[in-house]
Amino acid sequence: MSKPRIALVVGSTRATRFADKPAAWLMEKAAARDDFTLEILDLRDFDLPMFDAPASNAWMPSTDPKVIAFQEKVAEYDGYIILVAEYNHSITGPLKNAFDQASVVGAKKPMGAFGYGGVGAARAVEHLRLIPDALHLGPERSAVHLAAGEFMKVHPLGANGAMSEVDAILAPAATALFNDVVWWASATNTARAA
Repeated sequence: MSKPRIALVVGSTRATRFADKPAAWLMEKAAARDDFTLEILDLRDFDLPMFDAPASNAWMPSTDPKVIAFQEKVAEYDGYIILVAEYNHSITGPLKNAFDQASVVGAKKPMGAFGYGGVGAARAVEHLRLIPDALHLGPERSAVHLAAGEFMKVHPLGANGAMSEVDAILAPAATALFNDVVWWASATNTARAA
């Protein structure tokens, strides 16, 4: 069996987003491993309309070519790590819209999270964990939370330092997240193949 392909879904699309910095750090951490491949799936790269189909693709096929292209891309992966910004105690609108557009293509695959913000996007990550239940995704317990003082060390509104300044704090959580997502991706790949 080949190595699992995991998508790092960048959930913020704002021009001024912070997401690119932790995404690059997580990609660097993943590159040091040989048991999976991590690829960026940036919601900015998809011009997804707001969900307005008569029903989700769980009940009827999508017809919008942009939505179909997104669904086909999402389906390529064996699991997902969602890079989560916290907006008003929840996930971003574009991220929720993306989940609504691709209801079944990630079914029976694991999903982990990396949250960032004042409280490490803890509330957004908790909210995020409710969504996969409806989509037959498996939310992982392990997550990375870039919070408080560590967040301000690397954020442009704080010291704007390099992610290496918070590496010692975040690396153990990233390892646990990778371990969980890879284990479940391998297990679900085997089960789906059978």
